[in-house]
Amino acid sequence: MYDISGYYEAETVAEATALLAKNPNLRLIAGGTDVLIKMHSGQIADAELLSLRKIKSLNTIRKAEDGTIVIGAMATFTKVFNDPILREMIPILTEAAISMGGPQIRNIATIGGNVCNGATSADSASSLFALNAQLKLEGHQGERLVPIRKFYLGPGKVALQPGEILTEILIAPDDYQGFGGQYIKFAMREAMDIATLAVAVVCKLQAKTFAEVRIGLGVAGPTPLRCLEAEEYAKGQEISAQTVAEIGKLAVNSAKARTSWRASKDYREHLVEELVQRALKKAIVNAGGEELV
Repeated sequence: MYDISGYYEAETVAEATALLAKNPNLRLIAGGTDVLIKMHSGQIADAELLSLRKIKSLNTIRKAEDGTIVIGAMATFTKVFNDPILREMIPILTEAAISMGGPQIRNIATIGGNVCNGATSADSASSLFALNAQLKLEGHQGERLVPIRKFYLGPGKVALQPGEILTEILIAPDDYQGFGGQYIKFAMREAMDIATLAVAVVCKLQAKTFAEVRIGLGVAGPTPLRCLEAEEYAKGQEISAQTVAEIGKLAVNSAKARTSWRASKDYREHLVEELVQRALKKAIVNAGGEELV
């Protein structure tokens, strides 16, 4: 059933990167919800696996002294959803976490594995894009930080170099403090289905205007993406139903939707326009603004 030619377990990041340096053919396995499915279907054969499950340092969620939220790559979606820091500081990520699969999957699937899978439908991706997340990648030669927007290179392709491991997801205080947000997953069967479209919006208000708006989309293109034209337009604009409607229309310009068996290109673009407006209206309230009629 599973064509495994070797299995290794590391207890520290240093041990894991050393093993990768010696054997570049090792395939990382975290929760296993993606890798094992690919093995079962025959997409991966004669696999040598390196498990990260025993690396306790990758399972923590904390707030650093400078206010940066640090999420270990091995944190499961259940842990992300239940974490008090995330629920208070960046609830759009916990909303995304609870939308991912059923309880059994959330108990084993990790946020790092979800990101490294490179899927545009990754339930955490649109929220992490809207939050300007930085990814800490560690290899035998050292570590580097990569903005999540530069991490996704194409469908199923990410910027992990040979021998590197995603260890932490970092969200700076300037990217979440003072913001309100909202996440919406549109799917035929909600949590038990892959998203037809995922939308994450955060906004910061200044009196009656938008100080900043950030919009992350999943399944609106071959990779998750940001709606930069709509975001730029929003700066300094009056908070009104008309402004929100225009932001929704401009968000479509950033989408790279295509027709698939789940939805047509036109339908996905309609969803982008509509769901961006819905999410932004809720984000305004969550940021301390008044509800728009």
